[in-house]
Amino acid sequence: MLYVRIESLLKRIPSSFKLVILASQRVIELNEGKEKLVDISSKAKMSNVALEEIIQGKISYKVIKSGSKK
Repeated sequence: MLYVRIESLLKRIPSSFKLVILASQRVIELNEGKEKLVDISSKAKMSNVALEEIIQGKISYKVIKSGSKK
């Protein structure tokens, strides 16, 4: 079993809301067959893989600001 410390995750992604969204989107990608970016047991749950990728800085997010409406 893999234990992930929330402090380690929040150092990478300081917003818990953004962290949950990023991890869930990555789990979807992994379940669709995307390659794991970390060396982890093949028995690990996809959620643990996604969180470990975040901790190791293998995935991140980018905020895209929408244009102003007139």
